[in-house]
Amino acid sequence: MPLGARIFDIAFTVFVYMLAAAIIIGALLFSFSTSEDKALFGYRYYTVLTGSMSPTYNVGDMIFVQLKEGKDINVGDVITFNPSQDSDAYLTHRVTEKIENYEGSGVTCFKTQGDANNAQDSFLIDENRVIGTVNFGIPMIGYVVRFVQLRWYLILPIVIMIAVFFQLLKRYFLMEKDEETEGSSAAEKEDVENKSEKTETEGGKPEEKPAGKKEETPEESEGEKKE
Repeated sequence: MPLGARIFDIAFTVFVYMLAAAIIIGALLFSFSTSEDKALFGYRYYTVLTGSMSPTYNVGDMIFVQLKEGKDINVGDVITFNPSQDSDAYLTHRVTEKIENYEGSGVTCFKTQGDANNAQDSFLIDENRVIGTVNFGIPMIGYVVRFVQLRWYLILPIVIMIAVFFQLLKRYFLMEKDEETEGSSAAEKEDVENKSEKTETEGGKPEEKPAGKKEETPEESEGEKKE
């Protein structure tokens, strides 16, 4: 198999396995559980639904939140929290002020603000409603996860179509490579035949005698010797 075809085959195999792994992980984390308490290795995963943290995190991005206690959170950290105990909604804003031992209660509270907002949030967030800090995000992947969560039964046909597409693409490039190889082989064969014909022609050409040289007869040779 040509080097290019081998590289393509390896890349295709890696892509398929990575896609399958991503789909399985996404299904396990998001499709079969609607709970916001899901966590893996100390992280939780959320899809950004509003533009309040733009341009740091945009709508459709997926953010990875590391679980932390209030004492470990500082001003400037981006945190995910539940703004109301009566709601299942979660917000992700930046900490602008940290208030320890709020009004002698021993509870740490936070003032927050979205990067795209012109003013601070009108409420305080106590540490018991904070999930943790955002470590990083992946642009637009939240749309994919949302699709997996709501339309998980469509994933298998999509994977099959992608696999078929890459197989057809692979065969197309291999056919082109075979045609180029056949064309090159035919040209080489024709060149070899031409060289062979030329060699035969040169080998069968009668030997030319030098001009002006007379061929001696046996009689003339004997006469010359007698003289």
